[in-house]
Amino acid sequence: QATHDPLTGFVNRREFERRLSNAINHARLHGVEHALCYIDLDQFKVINDTAGHAAGDNLLRQLAALLNTKIRQRDTLARIGGDEFAVLVEHCTLDQARRVAELLRQAITEFSFPWENRHFRIGASIGVVAINQNSTDLVDVMRIADSACYAAKDAGRNSIHVYEESDRAIHERRGEMLWVERVQNAIDQDQFELFYQDIKPVIPLDEGRHFEILIRLKNEDGTMVHPGAFLPASERYNIIGKLDRWVIREVFRWFKQNPKAQSELSLCSINLSGQSFGDESILGFIREQLMLYNIDPGKICFEITETAAITNINNAIYFMQECRSYGFHFALDDFGSGLSSFGYLKTLPVDFVKIDGIFIREIGKSEIDLAMVKSINEVAHVMGKKTIAEFVENKKILSLLRKLNVDYAQGFGIGKPKLLSGIADIPDNQ
Repeated sequence: QATHDPLTGFVNRREFERRLSNAINHARLHGVEHALCYIDLDQFKVINDTAGHAAGDNLLRQLAALLNTKIRQRDTLARIGGDEFAVLVEHCTLDQARRVAELLRQAITEFSFPWENRHFRIGASIGVVAINQNSTDLVDVMRIADSACYAAKDAGRNSIHVYEESDRAIHERRGEMLWVERVQNAIDQDQFELFYQDIKPVIPLDEGRHFEILIRLKNEDGTMVHPGAFLPASERYNIIGKLDRWVIREVFRWFKQNPKAQSELSLCSINLSGQSFGDESILGFIREQLMLYNIDPGKICFEITETAAITNINNAIYFMQECRSYGFHFALDDFGSGLSSFGYLKTLPVDFVKIDGIFIREIGKSEIDLAMVKSINEVAHVMGKKTIAEFVENKKILSLLRKLNVDYAQGFGIGKPKLLSGIADIPDNQ
């Protein structure tokens, strides 16, 4: 029971990792080669969802028995997760391990599972990694194998990816996985810092402070990591929603603790990922935070990107309508980057349209960019929405935006990001 999986009867993850660790040490000491095949079943969840968990369990039991007939007696087959298997292939080259992986993949692909007058077929994505004198430790080998398996999935599923030292895709994913771990720890230990960047009227108006919340990750030496380093991995591995919640909670808490700043505030923009408004529980979380900190929802504007909104159009509309019923505002960020139809503006209930910086940066040099900004601004105004130009870096750009009648501007030419905690110390005209 301690060393074997009760469903399949084969080695469990704990025992497999013990044997794998021994194999790594053996390879490093004696200069021999082994290999690890990491197997993730494709579309297994579909069977669980459509036929039930009893069917899924039966499939795993039958499939494990089949795979056991395709390996040598000295090799170790283990079930290491719900629909994940691993094979330790001892004393073999990487090419031999590739052939073993192909045998396993073919066996899985050709396997037809009968259940209640239906037949199910699945595939498998397999990552293969060599175990030799260069192998470091158990954690690293398992991480590489897992990354190779995901690379096989990214290549279209039901395929094999063999890791090599020059493997760029794997190195990128390993880097991403390190960011995932670091972001998760930073959320748990409050290692993020909130910044703000002013958004000001192109034609000066006295309407209170308007800014966007930005996030940075604090290094141990006090330096800050910009979000471009950690957000892609956070989105790819589905922890961006946790980061969104952290930001919402901390912003609401900050305004509760700084009532003067809240009273002088016109609007505070908070970015939300597509994963968040696709999460059914996020609305409950926002309502809970609103009641807990008792802030004015009319002073909060959630920003979502055009691409994310279009990808999840129905979820986006529902989420916006629900939040607007409480008094929150919305901005459509990076508009124009997706080259989508203006028709989406008619569908999405947003208050602001943020014109993507790719059109703003060269507006003084490119007639095409100028025409794009002009058209986006005019259509948004006809629909009753205000516009915000991003990446406004100098007075020349600001002057052109004024001529086009764009409503607001944001960028280094307007104000650089500053610590939110220091906002009370900064005069409004800075």
